[in-house]
Amino acid sequence: MKKIIFATCLALAAAFSASAADLQNAETLYREGKFAAALGEYEDLLDSYPNEPHLYYNIGNCYFKMGSVGLAVANYYRAFRLDPRDEDIRHNLTLALQNSGERFVPAGMPEILHKVFFSLRSGELKGCLFIILWLFCTLASIWLIKRRLGRIALAALAILAVLGAWYAGRAKWDNKPLAVVAAPVAELRSGPAASFPASASVAQGRLLMLQDEKDNWYDVVVKSEGLQGWIQAENIEKI
Repeated sequence: MKKIIFATCLALAAAFSASAADLQNAETLYREGKFAAALGEYEDLLDSYPNEPHLYYNIGNCYFKMGSVGLAVANYYRAFRLDPRDEDIRHNLTLALQNSGERFVPAGMPEILHKVFFSLRSGELKGCLFIILWLFCTLASIWLIKRRLGRIALAALAILAVLGAWYAGRAKWDNKPLAVVAAPVAELRSGPAASFPASASVAQGRLLMLQDEKDNWYDVVVKSEGLQGWIQAENIEKI
């Protein structure tokens, strides 16, 4: 058993060293301006660490430097969903969206309120919700049995209601079927085929809300422009 544990530790240490070396190599390539090569290294690391926000962030940086604003937005968005508190991720996502004519913070919403809304990761928010739920149930039980701590139970209930609404809002945001225009320009058509007339051209980096899918085409809403139509799947990147 000791030999197995020791071998496992050695394997984990070797894997960690290999990934650290790969990351260092990617960062070196990025600093040297070899963005395509760095991109390949980061994407290889992503296969082993699919939930690492800073890999998506670095991939977004590579795409942004290479002029692919749409793919940069997609990867910054993925990074933000995993780590919404990171100021560098927020800054670069905001910058990339502005570069494509989009807003990150909705119009009329104070930025501080937007930051508060995303101050916790989804998992952290869910954990807080369960803790307060457990606390409320405990306090409510004490009040029912001993008629004590009633006010504290009501306060816990109020906090539970706020957290529940917050969690529901975040879950709705996290599950939005979003995509971004990855091609330099994409034609918005009235139906799911190239034979349908084009109603508008949508620029790279525009955010899309996916509505439906048919024959390798997506029915989308371009929220910033109030447009709806069909876009070929090869022109967009799902987030």
